[in-house]
Amino acid sequence: MKVYSTHFILKGKSDYKDLAPVFPDILKMFLEEIGQMPEEEELLQMLIELNMVDLERNRKPEGYNRKGKVRLVFPMDRKEFYLKTYTKNQDLSHIADNISNMLTAAGVKFDVKQNDNIEFD
Repeated sequence: MKVYSTHFILKGKSDYKDLAPVFPDILKMFLEEIGQMPEEEELLQMLIELNMVDLERNRKPEGYNRKGKVRLVFPMDRKEFYLKTYTKNQDLSHIADNISNMLTAAGVKFDVKQNDNIEFD
């Protein structure tokens, strides 16, 4: 079965600040996998820094919610982030596995839920 959304739900004492050490690597890998890596290094660093400021202060970051085939979203009402694709030919399982491995290596406690019925306005 193809995976169209994958949720990484923080659990236990894991919090936004626990994502800070691994978030730059997650974002870089994510952007490379979806083919939206900025050509200019300054743009990539800006995307990382915008999110890192919030993560280091234990606040919900922006994620990568720009128009495209796939988004990395931090919802307002719960401590999680998710990947969501808009195309039926984009399988997120490879990206999700990479993120799971990175989070596990960083010691972040999380659950994974796939193909939840998430709709964007």
